Amino acid sequence: MQWSDEAIILGIRRHGESSVIAEVMTPGHGRHLGLVRSGRSRTMQPVLQPGNSVEVSWRARLDEHLGEFRVEPLQLRAARLIETATSVYGIQALGALLRLLPERDPHPHLYEALAVIVDHLQDPADAGELFVRFELAVLNDLGFGLDLSRCGATGVHSELVYVSPKSGRAICREAGAPYADRMLALPDFLSGGSRAADHESLAAAFRLTAYFLNRHVYEPRGVDAASARDGFVHATLKALKSASSAA
Repeated sequence: MQWSDEAIILGIRRHGESSVIAEVMTPGHGRHLGLVRSGRSRTMQPVLQPGNSVEVSWRARLDEHLGEFRVEPLQLRAARLIETATSVYGIQALGALLRLLPERDPHPHLYEALAVIVDHLQDPADAGELFVRFELAVLNDLGFGLDLSRCGATGVHSELVYVSPKSGRAICREAGAPYADRMLALPDFLSGGSRAADHESLAAAFRLTAYFLNRHVYEPRGVDAASARDGFVHATLKALKSASSAA
């Protein structure tokens, strides 16, 4: 068995004295593991860092085997990704989200989204919005997608300001007003509005996705959300608050 594909490094772990097991996200083969011989060498260590884009060639005798990777660098981002808290926590949190999906299950749109996000992790506003949209995409691929395009009560496409915690559907202002204290806020940038993401709207968006991830994924599986997500959220909102105060 053999294939080659582009990939983004999600993480590595030691294997023996000089090798590592690399975890990557690929467009055609999903999240995949493979042994990299001499992966701890001076040549390979800078390449096998989370966030880097590489070309991987995988080979194994049988498809169900771990197999071996041959890795060639394409775009090395790691040095830049350790410069800010949003990028350090962000790449870890993205990897944790992808681990919610079955190994070797292709999700090409998530790979494309990941490639975009890793290039914007140093910008808190862009990183925050892209991360929330990534969480929504993961929820959708897990079978728990939210319907934020129209009101679940009236069918209208305007004034969508709430999300029902039961159905995961958007609710317009008029229909949701009597139950506002039980609703989740729907930020304007997620409902098709023209307002860009800011501190307040991102905080609401993070609460929204966290609620449904906990309800549908973490609690049923009996696991906790990755601590890196909390770090990313805190760093992002802190950076946006500081930027707003400075302005």
